[in-house]
Amino acid sequence: MWVQQIARFHEVWVITRANNRDLIERALAKDPLPNVHWVYFDLPQWARFWKRKQHGAHLYYHLWQFAIFFLARTLHRRNSFDIIHHVTFGQYWVPSFLALLPVPFVWGPVGGGESAPAGFWRDLSSHGKFYELFRNFGRSLASLNPILRIAARRSRIAIATTEQTAVRLRKLGAKVVKVHPQFGMTRSERQLFATFPIRDLRPFRLISMGRLIHWKGFHLSLRAFAEFQASCPDSEYWIVSAGPEQDHLKSLARQLGVERKVVFWGGFRTLQEVYARLEECDVLVHPALHEAFGNVCLEAMAAGRPVICLDLGGPALQVTEETGIKVPATTPEQVVDDLAGAFSRLAADPALRFRFGRAAQRRVESDFNWGKKGEWMNRMYSLASNRNTEICDSELVYPSAKC
Repeated sequence: MWVQQIARFHEVWVITRANNRDLIERALAKDPLPNVHWVYFDLPQWARFWKRKQHGAHLYYHLWQFAIFFLARTLHRRNSFDIIHHVTFGQYWVPSFLALLPVPFVWGPVGGGESAPAGFWRDLSSHGKFYELFRNFGRSLASLNPILRIAARRSRIAIATTEQTAVRLRKLGAKVVKVHPQFGMTRSERQLFATFPIRDLRPFRLISMGRLIHWKGFHLSLRAFAEFQASCPDSEYWIVSAGPEQDHLKSLARQLGVERKVVFWGGFRTLQEVYARLEECDVLVHPALHEAFGNVCLEAMAAGRPVICLDLGGPALQVTEETGIKVPATTPEQVVDDLAGAFSRLAADPALRFRFGRAAQRRVESDFNWGKKGEWMNRMYSLASNRNTEICDSELVYPSAKC
């Protein structure tokens, strides 16, 4: 989508992996992008034989980033680029060697600066604690990478998905940092979700959608549902997707005595099946302990469903007081009590759910509209390409403002 939007205003060269070629060319046959030149590149087989799907993806990507520097340098000598824009991976600690080219550099949107609050680690499994420890250590180690620091210092504009990532980019040396969401919605997507009727039937039904992994926080929402369900027995909690925490969460539901009211749907083969479950529910619960965005929040908002989330990371930037409920994350016990209170509040007030839902749809239209994001990105390019102009904060506002 970033490529499609940028190509509305500019001629674009895109360097991507060769294994994306068939999918891209099939899509272009239906929807051509005449302003885009696709450059497909992969490391030779001897340098990637060890990569198996997601195993080794980060190491491969570091090597790939290094290799495409020389390809991009050659392309620049032929075409004299005005802007270099690093879009993926969406993690700030992955360095971009393209910042070394003598061209104004735009970095992002990138995330990854979010962390699970320390007070919540005690509720995590051994695997979850090891993951968080290893993740924090890896980020600290990455901050010593000179290429990463050069990328930050040389960026004309660095775009962070959350305030936490923005702080880390500034510490690395980025002078101009803007917080901006990485995802949006097309008109057709918004129209699809707008067809979902606002539900006012019993039982009152909560839904969570996302991989069942420790940092999604579903152990907290399950405990909150058990507390809420005692006073509102005509309610259900649907959990859609699968993952390594599934057995633990099912066991927790049994321990809490709500296994008959909690439905684990597992994974679905198509998004249409997932969206059908969303349509049958009243409220999205998304208690992630750290997340750069939260696309399911955007989908629920577009469908007119209020969102209950923790006041952390990307979801906290998507949800406002007019569109849902953000729960402070101080202690696990406090979160469980506050989530249960939010469930009760929305269960008892259909009119409030309706107001939240309609406001959420308006927010998606105004702030997560891909067309408007493309116009904003075009303004960022205009600012970044003028090396002699100092960029002021108000020019980075989305939508635009004047200095």
